[in-house]
Amino acid sequence: MKDEESGNRLGSYLRARRELVSPARAGLPPGGNRRVPGLRREEVALLAGISPDYYLRLERGRDKNPSPQVLEALARVLKLDEVERTYLLGLSSARPRTPRRRRPEHVPARVHELLGHLQLPAFVEGRAFDVLASNPMAIALSPRLRPGENRLRSLLLDPEEQAFQQDWASATADFVAALRTTIGDDTDNPRFVELVGELALSSQRFRTLWARHDVRALDGGTTAVNHPVVGELRLHRDKLAIDDVILVVYYPDRGSDSDEKLRLLAALAHTEPADTARGRPADNRPIPETP
Repeated sequence: MKDEESGNRLGSYLRARRELVSPARAGLPPGGNRRVPGLRREEVALLAGISPDYYLRLERGRDKNPSPQVLEALARVLKLDEVERTYLLGLSSARPRTPRRRRPEHVPARVHELLGHLQLPAFVEGRAFDVLASNPMAIALSPRLRPGENRLRSLLLDPEEQAFQQDWASATADFVAALRTTIGDDTDNPRFVELVGELALSSQRFRTLWARHDVRALDGGTTAVNHPVVGELRLHRDKLAIDDVILVVYYPDRGSDSDEKLRLLAALAHTEPADTARGRPADNRPIPETP
């Protein structure tokens, strides 16, 4: 997390976002011989109603305490949505950081019992997308949903997962943006540092997306996947926060083609060992924990 380590997360975010806003989108004439993508610094300053010198100080980390009014103006100029605006406001050092008491991510016993009763693909994930527990239906849907796997690592580095996702480009963009949102100001969390460092070294796609500084909430939604046995599945996804972990459930529209295919997967799942839902991968690797 080079930007975070430099202590200039606000400037890095502003620079990344202005490079994504075209002059036309900002209501400016395109002009000629533009040497930078997106908006120039002085254009952002003009549209936000601040001096070019002050905006330069913000990007270079010389002023880390802008007023909420300045940040709101910059959010408007940079065309930030509500999630991005909230993230920008949280980058100001004017907002004191609350010390975090870190605990190992733990799946409550009642959630293990719930997973065993659900007849739909369901699993529990941690803040860094580590799979902490899953039921046989989830593993029948994708072996990458076994405990001990990391969903973002699988998505970026596993060729089978890339083939599994119908819209891999969109999925990777969503996951990386959601990771940055989840990290927030918890930039010294060892699990986040480890995961970001690993992916930055291993995946050009991750490096490209991480440099954009996109932030996004990855909550409910609908996804389409290519299952190697039953073919295309269109599934809804819902997430439920339980203590410090997230329960994720996939389900189809009732009576749909995907509903029938999921019933077939359920029959296949009954042939799998039942202890896969207890929170330990087949090779007995320990579940990644957040210290």
